[in-house]
Amino acid sequence: MIRRTVELCPGARDAFDAIIDVRSPAEFALDHIPGAVNLPVLDDEQRAAVGTEYVRGSKFLARRTGAAMVARNIAAHLEGPLADRGGSFQPLVYCWRGGQRSNAMATVMDQVGWPVAVLHEGYQTWRRQVTAALYDQPVAHRLMLLDGPTGSGKTALLTALAAQGAQTLDLEALAAHRGSLFGALAGGQPSQKAFETRLHDALSRLDPSRPVVAEAESSKIGARVIPPSLWAAMSLAPVIELTVPLAARVAHIVETYADIAADPEALDRALTRLPRHHARASVAEWREMAARGEIAELAAQLIEAHYDPAYLRTGQTRDRPVLERVLVTDLTPPGLAAAAQAVMAALDARSPDARPPDAKPLDAGPGRP
Repeated sequence: MIRRTVELCPGARDAFDAIIDVRSPAEFALDHIPGAVNLPVLDDEQRAAVGTEYVRGSKFLARRTGAAMVARNIAAHLEGPLADRGGSFQPLVYCWRGGQRSNAMATVMDQVGWPVAVLHEGYQTWRRQVTAALYDQPVAHRLMLLDGPTGSGKTALLTALAAQGAQTLDLEALAAHRGSLFGALAGGQPSQKAFETRLHDALSRLDPSRPVVAEAESSKIGARVIPPSLWAAMSLAPVIELTVPLAARVAHIVETYADIAADPEALDRALTRLPRHHARASVAEWREMAARGEIAELAAQLIEAHYDPAYLRTGQTRDRPVLERVLVTDLTPPGLAAAAQAVMAALDARSPDARPPDAKPLDAGPGRP
């Protein structure tokens, strides 16, 4: 018997052996439920052909042709990706609106004997839940933000914090972008809808009763926009400010951006996108430094002339309370582990309403116990 459901919390999704998206590959690529696999009952070309016939030709022929295609594709899935599934296999199936495509797959699965469920109203049900959580409702989580100038190791510190048991939200990982002019990653960014899906899934797996540490970002990470509910929570969240020596920041940037440094053309293109307020002579000099492979020297100059001034300007427009100031003497693994301990201590010692603007910095050097 085919069961219908609208329950998509992480526990409900994890209870299924597989979540099967039967939409076309193009629909799946734009966005899909986390963990879903794409077993389309019509591929992109078939869907377009059937749709064209339905609108411009014979609706009967469109349905008959589409049914034949769907039957062949389902058979291929049964003999291919689903061939090793036993009788207890419990899948959740969905399409765009929970209509003909998901029902066709579910009907065959039910006849096979699998206890199959169909997502009522399909992907649209998931999208409504994502939109409600990120656009219509306040975020329930208590956010703490790591702030600091470019190169201060905020993303690396998030990883170190997670290793020590903190709840973290890595926005740059979810957006597939390092959040700077040079931050593009191979493979590009997800669509805005897919980014929001990742955000909603990540937040839904975090405990709202415990603080969540995220990086202080601008409202956009690359081309992806932080949804309004999350941005509102970030705008009010207290920050933990990191102070890192310039030499450590330069070394960290050189290591973190080694991929773009190894691609002279990509590095040069990024430099040409610097804001116009920089003098042409300065940009030309930086491009020449990049061409000569003087990456550390280039990083130091960009910190001084571009990144730190921008960080100071942005800080003047924000009104976020400072929870703690942490001095990080180096960004090696031991230094990051010590910094994570300092941040964990700050989270434990201070309430979210603390306002210590003149707090003495915590020393997170490698020798910190």
